[in-house]
Order: sequence, then C-alpha cells, then structure tokens
Amino acid sequence: MLPVRACAPAHDVALLAAFAEHAARTGLHGCNQQWAARAFLRRWPDPQDWAAEPLTTRLALPTAAGSFLMFLLLGGHLRPGYDYLLRRKLTSFWREAQHGPMAADLERFLAAAAELGFTERTRSAVGSQVVGRLLVQTGRPLDQLTEDDLEDLLEACRQRQDAEHTGLRHYVRAVRTTRQVLFHLGVLSNPPLNAATLLRQSFAERMRDATEVLRPVFVAYLDRLLATHTRSTVTGTASRLNHFAAHLARVEPGLATLADLDRRRHIETYLTATATGRSSRGGGPLSASERRGRVLAIHCMLNDIAEWGWSDAPAQRLVFRSDLPKLPRSLPRYLPPDTDRRLAAALEACPDRLAADALLLQRATGLRIGELVDLELDCVHEIPGEGAWLKVPLGKLATERMVPLDEETLALVDRIVATRSPGRALPHPRTGRPTDFLLTHHGQRVSAYQLRDVLTRVCSQADLPHTTPHQLRHTYATTLVNAGVSLQGLMALLGHVSAEMSLRYGRLFDSTVKAEYERALTAAKDHLGTLPCEPPSRTGLPVADQDWRTGPGIKARLGGGYCIRAQAQGPCAYANICEHCPSFRTDTTFLPALTAQRADAQALATDAETRGWDSEIERHRRLIDRLDAHIEQTGTR
Repeated sequence: MLPVRACAPAHDVALLAAFAEHAARTGLHGCNQQWAARAFLRRWPDPQDWAAEPLTTRLALPTAAGSFLMFLLLGGHLRPGYDYLLRRKLTSFWREAQHGPMAADLERFLAAAAELGFTERTRSAVGSQVVGRLLVQTGRPLDQLTEDDLEDLLEACRQRQDAEHTGLRHYVRAVRTTRQVLFHLGVLSNPPLNAATLLRQSFAERMRDATEVLRPVFVAYLDRLLATHTRSTVTGTASRLNHFAAHLARVEPGLATLADLDRRRHIETYLTATATGRSSRGGGPLSASERRGRVLAIHCMLNDIAEWGWSDAPAQRLVFRSDLPKLPRSLPRYLPPDTDRRLAAALEACPDRLAADALLLQRATGLRIGELVDLELDCVHEIPGEGAWLKVPLGKLATERMVPLDEETLALVDRIVATRSPGRALPHPRTGRPTDFLLTHHGQRVSAYQLRDVLTRVCSQADLPHTTPHQLRHTYATTLVNAGVSLQGLMALLGHVSAEMSLRYGRLFDSTVKAEYERALTAAKDHLGTLPCEPPSRTGLPVADQDWRTGPGIKARLGGGYCIRAQAQGPCAYANICEHCPSFRTDTTFLPALTAQRADAQALATDAETRGWDSEIERHRRLIDRLDAHIEQTGTR
C-alpha cells in the first residue's frame, strides 16, 4: 500500500486502505490507480459530493480513476445518479461485484432468475443493467427494493431517450424481467402487468370521439354495465359505442342529449354509414358480425336506459330487430384430416415445447383458447374406475365441465408440467386469489397472443394454411361428430349450454341425409340395372327383384313397371294416374297384368299400414278399387 499524506483525513485513509485491499483481491495492479484515488479524494473528500457535479463533469472523470469509482459504487460509498449509471458501461461489474457487499444479493437474484428459466445471458444482462444499478443508487439491499425504485429507473431511461433519442424498449423489457424475478422472490407483492393491461384505457378515453356533452352519459352507461358484465365485454361495447358517438359528432355536433335522437337523422344515417364502413385495420369492408355488433350496442343501450328510467332515454323506440344485419350461417372451419395430421407433426417438431404442447392439448380436448390459458396445475382428476378427467375452468359461458382424457393426452399434460417454469402463485384474473396455473413461462402466464403467434409461425414454416386456435376446437368437435357422438355428449364435451350451438357441427355431416342419399342411390341403381330380361313371375317382376316391396321407400306399382321414391321426396302426384283416367281402356289380354298389379298394390298397402303412412294406405286402396273395377268390366265383356 502506498503511504498517504500526513494531513489526509481519517475517512480518506480508511477508504484508501479498503480500496487497496479490494485491488489485491480483484487483481488490480498499478500505482496510477492509487494516485487517481488520492486525487479524487483531494477534490471530493466526501465522495457523494461528486454526484452533485454536472453530468458532463462526472462523465469526464479520468480513466485511471475508474477502478476507484467502481469500488465506491459497489461498496455503497457513492450513489452517482441514474443519469450517470445509464450512460456508463460498467464493464468490470461482475468481476468486482463478487468481492463486495452486494455479492449475496446478486447471487440470490441470479439463482431465482435461473429457476424461472431465464437464460444465462438474460440473467447476466438484467443483473448488471437493472438490479446492480438499483442496488448502487438506492443503497438498500435486494429485499428492500420497491416498485417506486423501478419506476425511478424507467423515468431516467425516458429522460435519456428524450435527450439523446436512444431506444427505450431494451430497458423496459429488462425492468419487466426484474419485476418478475423480484415477485418470485417475494420482494414485490404484485406480478408485472401484461402489455394489454398496461395499455388499458378508461371508458372516458375509449369514448374519445364523443362530444363533451354526451361523453358523460356514455361513460355512466358503461360503468353501470360493469355490475353485470365482464370488463372485456364492456370494453368491446365501449369501442362500438364510440363509433356511434363519432357519427353523432359529425351529423349534429350540437346534440345536447340522447333524448333528442331522431330515427331518420341519427339512426338511419348511422345504419347506412355502418353498412359502407371500412375496417381501421385492413381497410376492407366491415364484417357482418362487426356491423351487427355496432348496431346491437346502440339497440341495447337505448333499451337499457329507457328501462332504467334515465332522463337521457329517447321517448320512443328508435332501433329495431329488423335493423340488425343478418349473420351468414357458416359451417365451423375445421381442419381436413390431412392438414390436421401435418399440423400435429409440425407442432411435435416445434422447439417451443410449452406453447406447442399447449396447442396439442387444445386439439385433444376441444378447449377454448381462454379456457386453455386458465387451466390450473391440478386440473387433472383421477377418478377410481373412471380414468383421468380434465377440469375445464370457467370460460366464455361462465360454466365448468369435466373432459375425459386418454393415455396419450394424459402424457401430454405430464409433459407440459415438466416443461413449465415454477414460480410463485399468480393472482387469478377472475377472483384475484393466488393460483398455480398450468401454462407458465418465466414465472408468468402464457397468454393467448403467444399461442396464436406460435401457431401462425408453425403453420408458415410447415407450408400449411393460416390456422387459428379456435379451428383446433372445431376440428376436435368435427372428429367426434364423424365418430357418431350424441348431441348430448357433444354439448357436455364442448361446454355448450344450448343444443343450437352444438347442432352447427351436426350440419357438417348429417348422417340422416347421407343415409337417405345412399338408400335412394342404391334403389335407383338397382332399378336401372335390373330391366326385365327373363320371363316375368306372377307379380310381373324379375325373380331377383321379388323383395322390392319390403324396402323403406314410397312405392307405386305401375302398369309397365314400378316407382320407388325416397321418403324425403314425398309421394308422387302422378302415381297411377293412368289407371284413374276416364280415357283408360283395357281388354282380356291385360287381365294377368292387372291381377299382378292388384296383388302388388295390396302388398304395398299392407307395408304402408305397418309403417303408419296413412296417405299411402289411402292411395293404394283407391288404386285397388279402381283395378277391381277394370278387372270386373273386362271379365264381363
């Protein structure tokens, strides 16, 4: 150690001695560092006075004094300000920090970050760029860091961005990662908010296009809806009502109250504007569902405030059910079997195992995407004698259900459990209670947006058409319909509360329509393929076709043949019309044919009677009576 000047204060002597020991431990050599340390203390006997200097002065500190400055920072002797810390690369931070008082806190942070699954590069970068700087500037241990400390660092980042036009995204991500690790350690009481929550607007902000006079009415209505609807539902209603508010501001800016709304001036002009409107995203025409949603939002609002007795309610009804655009009744967009198999193979090969397995689980169980991300860690229930069942949480229709699992799907759940990152229980979005979710990554919940992004990327890489997670649910349901599942079973598995919802899948492959088609096609082929080529039997039919009368169709015996129609076609209005015609004539040479025709008509009447076809019974009886008359007249001639 170099000798200090005789007049040096005791504080300086202690700092210089501690710095010398620190230099020996970390392998720092050179007398220039000691001389630079002495020079620093001569100018700023109290190191914290240096932090009060202008930023340009602090940044101009000689390079030789860098080691002494790092010693002061890591030893808790100096808090230089975030403006300085954000502009200096602490290149020797990790080499020197392990020998200082911050070493234990930094090691604890790195261990927690590793437990959450962050890579070594991420752990090191966040540890030095955020946590290390927080520990230096606050002078407090890790357990005493607060949300305000993180906000102070972000504010300094914003100020630097404004002054130097530097990027901010890197620090925002690093601070978010720090929040997640500190929450996992129990330092912070709340997990970091997701981006959608951070960008959540108030209802007043969402109704930004309404006039100042009308905005309070819209906001009051939306606040009232929160009592009976989820916030996401009310948020969607707010976005649609804002379009109507913008229309009112255009057509009549001076409108003082909704009670003065006029059907022709305000409602009908809005219906026309909605029908010709364009999407703000792609620029294309508005979909039928969006147009219907915008009109329905006004319809519900005006009806609600009238029922509640608000003074702003119009005196008469202005929007009617006939104003709502009709939605096309499209069939569910399921994946064809070949595409389904290729997508499953692509997901199996995807390196993002957690998201890929989550999508495979959705395909195997038919969950909605919201139900999938809300699955809890203990969602699998083993029932003695009944196998494994998946407990599906409250979802779109606020109902729970149980879905049976086969061995392959159960193994898929086990694989997800092994892949997910552990972490502290997170607040449930519905109840706020601490919950261990099944799909967690880096201690955070996997979002529906992440799963959609992974599915889009996998489809693109596998040269498959664009697919949405809900199509996996449609494919699951379609597979069950093809396998012959009952309507009640399909409703229970999909969580539908009305049969109409499940019947959409029944229209895909109607087994009754197919069976009727195949029966009619077979009968037609048999009829065309068995024209008489051998002597007729007593009934006038080929021997090979003796059983045609016992088929399930509507049958008619004709003089020169026979007609077989599907039940869905209904009876033919022209059946046996000739036998009933007044111009019909016959003679004794036709008696065998008339007798055979009467015998067949009697057999058909008996068959119709067993089937309960009353109209067919009557038709055959009338033909029998008419044939009896012809036979009697012919025999007496």
